[in-house]
Amino acid sequence: MNLSYCYKEKSQQNQTSFYSQLTDASQFGKKIGMIREKLKVSAPGRICLLGEHQDYFGLSILAGAIDLRLTITGRANNQDIIRLNLPDIDDYQEFPLNTELAYSQARDYLRSGLNIVYRLGYRFSQGWDGEITSTIPINSGTASSSAMVVAWVKFLLEACGAPEATDIEKIAELAFEAEVAEFKEPGGKMDHYSSAFGGIIFISFSQPLRYELFKSPLGEFVIADSRQRKDTTGTLAFIKNNVLSGVQQIQKKWPEFNLHSPLTPETIEEINRLDKDPRRLLLGTLLTRDLTLEGRKLFQNSPFDHQKFGQLLSEQHHILREYHQISTPKIEAMLEAALEAGALGGKINGSGGGGCMFVYCPGKGKEVVEALKRLDTHPFIIRIDEGVKTEE
Repeated sequence: MNLSYCYKEKSQQNQTSFYSQLTDASQFGKKIGMIREKLKVSAPGRICLLGEHQDYFGLSILAGAIDLRLTITGRANNQDIIRLNLPDIDDYQEFPLNTELAYSQARDYLRSGLNIVYRLGYRFSQGWDGEITSTIPINSGTASSSAMVVAWVKFLLEACGAPEATDIEKIAELAFEAEVAEFKEPGGKMDHYSSAFGGIIFISFSQPLRYELFKSPLGEFVIADSRQRKDTTGTLAFIKNNVLSGVQQIQKKWPEFNLHSPLTPETIEEINRLDKDPRRLLLGTLLTRDLTLEGRKLFQNSPFDHQKFGQLLSEQHHILREYHQISTPKIEAMLEAALEAGALGGKINGSGGGGCMFVYCPGKGKEVVEALKRLDTHPFIIRIDEGVKTEE
């Protein structure tokens, strides 16, 4: 086997504090280990159980990685180039290595991943021929793009033998940098942490970020794509701008008010004085905040209350429908049909305005799938799964 290595060299540009925290400066310029000729990395999609539209406000979420995965396979070549086939979207990408890459399109995540690793100081001693395939629905609220970036970052770090390749939290942070911060997008870190860690994860995004991993007590879910396209970036920006506007207006009277303030009758009275959009979106944000904390307690208790969990999912959907106003008539029909078929509860998943919904239906998956098929949807049974990993 022709084993080779990559090396890490000091960039000519000043490294940011973020990157210096991730990397021991004494490693610059040193060979750091052998790499393999073949590589296979996969990362899961995710469903947001509770806490939609919370992470980018520094609040908490409860999410689960699912057994729909994106996979990157590769074989080393003897050229300073990466060539990637993407058969799911009928695309092909090719990139030179060991240089900062200019972006050729909006959200150019493959190039941004390479740039993030390049700025860490890593250089590749060989190229790769690879393929990206996925079973995660695209643009449907199941974090398909974040799963790709998480898997891509781990693939690149593994490909050059970087020690960060085994540090799941750093992979999540680097993936966030590559997907969100690099393009100044409005999103948060929920998708990256969920896909990187896998399982059930509670994350508090207040500073410093804290997370709690739970062994999953959950049975089967059914997820279904409404086949309605959604505008993730536009929806996130609209919600974020209106919530922050509402906070700023209340702070003129109560300077100490923030998104961690308790939802008292006096607070609700003040929120009700706001204009329509800031009013409904701020109240929905605070209701979701408290509901997510209730969900965390549920996972901390034993035995697990499956009925209560289903109720919390439906309560979250009620908030998203009535306050965030991101459901659609088709999503509503899908949820109604699933509940009638025996599901314990469910909600729209992701930014909203289309995309996927899911329901929790232990022991009733087949019945729910059949009910949803009658509504021109694409339903399938899913379970909670592990996080990003290298596969042999």
